[in-house]
Amino acid sequence: MPVDIRISTGGSFLFGGAGLGACISALESVSQRNLVWATAQYLSFAKTDELVTIDVTLVVNGPQITQGRAVARVGDREILTVNGALGDRNFEASGQFAKMPVVPEPEQVPQRQHIHDSPGTIHDSLQQRVVKGRNMSQLDGSLSDGNVVMWAHIPAMIEDVDATALGILGDFVPMAVGQALGLAAGGNSLDNTIRIVKLVPTKWVLLDIYIDAIDRGFGHGRVNMFAEDGTLMATASQSCKARRWKT
Repeated sequence: MPVDIRISTGGSFLFGGAGLGACISALESVSQRNLVWATAQYLSFAKTDELVTIDVTLVVNGPQITQGRAVARVGDREILTVNGALGDRNFEASGQFAKMPVVPEPEQVPQRQHIHDSPGTIHDSLQQRVVKGRNMSQLDGSLSDGNVVMWAHIPAMIEDVDATALGILGDFVPMAVGQALGLAAGGNSLDNTIRIVKLVPTKWVLLDIYIDAIDRGFGHGRVNMFAEDGTLMATASQSCKARRWKT
């Protein structure tokens, strides 16, 4: 997989969620099963225009569930390791207990502001509409309740939202670090764990992000990802290295 600028950050390296998404796609393709959960450990950076290879190992292949591993490398350098489970089961009961916030339509809310323009990158191509959050002028150092709500859509990469796309969108937890602290800040992902609930057709995905705590230089948070009809499609959680942005 070449690290195209469209899946790169403004810092010219592979966006972590895009790496997880690629590994999810590889696991689903090799196993021919749907993802249940996956966890990524980010070990190093892949720079824009480098070539990433992904090796998949199906460790346990049962009648209903496959346990697998995907390792992404640039040459001999390991970039990230993803472990996951895939499969589907019949069970007579189901229920959704997490509720989507009552929010305006995506077209009715403003686009997210970025500190720097990053033409052609994932931040440029991803449409982000902030329902609950502060703009740059409102980052005054005061703490918020840690909650950011945002509509997201990747028109160049997503036709139907699948587990790969949700892996990308689940990596936006660190952007809420600065919102929580009231600072021009964010974070570099250390990990990303995603759990797929149910996929339904949707153009936009609502990200309901919560930063639980920031201490010792690290931020910890989670996100519920809802379809436009209120279906909870996935949850994700992350830890990140908190850092101020260069302004």
